[in-house]
Amino acid sequence: MTRTAETLIGLAAILMWSLLAVLTVATGRIPAFQLLAMTFAIGACIGPLTWIWRIGAWRALRQPPLVWGVGIGGLFGYHALYFLALRLAPPAEAGLLNYLWPLLIVLLSSLLLGERLARHHIVGAGLGFLGTVALFAGSSTAQFSGANIPGFAAAFVAAFVWAGYSVMSRMFANVPTDAVAGFCLATAALAAICHFVFESTIWPETLTQWLAVAALGVGPVGVAFFAWDIGMKQGDIRVLAAASYATPLLSTGFLIVAGFAQATASLAFAAALIAGGGLIASKDMIFRKR
Repeated sequence: MTRTAETLIGLAAILMWSLLAVLTVATGRIPAFQLLAMTFAIGACIGPLTWIWRIGAWRALRQPPLVWGVGIGGLFGYHALYFLALRLAPPAEAGLLNYLWPLLIVLLSSLLLGERLARHHIVGAGLGFLGTVALFAGSSTAQFSGANIPGFAAAFVAAFVWAGYSVMSRMFANVPTDAVAGFCLATAALAAICHFVFESTIWPETLTQWLAVAALGVGPVGVAFFAWDIGMKQGDIRVLAAASYATPLLSTGFLIVAGFAQATASLAFAAALIAGGGLIASKDMIFRKR
């Protein structure tokens, strides 16, 4: 595949992640870690389903401890910190701090061999972050306070964890994407342990809720991580990072379509900033030199 095709695959992950909020709402009252365990267990099955006709693909699970540490630390570590942040701090403010990760990916990518960090990459990521600020500012009523510092710290660290996982995926470009299935399975197991320790089990009550859980596992918590891995390893990492700011915007849009949120002027302003930032960051890919 070409670099452009692999970047587009990575962009598909962003589109799937934008469905995370509306599908999560549709799952009902399932506790966070239980939902994480259920959906990652489903996601872990996505890759192995193709191993039936790809004989030997399972050997991708034979990886050094460092690779497993990065994979499990990225998937489970990020989600555990993010859920902790949502419990200990106002969701809007915690989400805003968490969305530093696309900008961090752009900056950290400059440390990779063969990658060039240009001014338009930084400008594009910066506009995306400003758009995210506008999006959260238009819907937030909570304020930053000292009592929420632990939650804010968890959100801040989560941003670095996901950015680090994404950039280090590029460093392990020789590791087959099939290994992500193992990372998902380990994440499901750790999430299940956290669920039994900290939560009470609540199963889906309707067919719609069960379908929402299945859709989460197949899409945002399944195929999306495989697509992101391909994009990070072979695509344009800075374009993908800047485009990631579209996730909260698209997520809000899907919530509006589903009737869970309302359109506002701040949403339109955020859309302009994020779209503009994404186009600027993608300049090299859109306007290729002959």
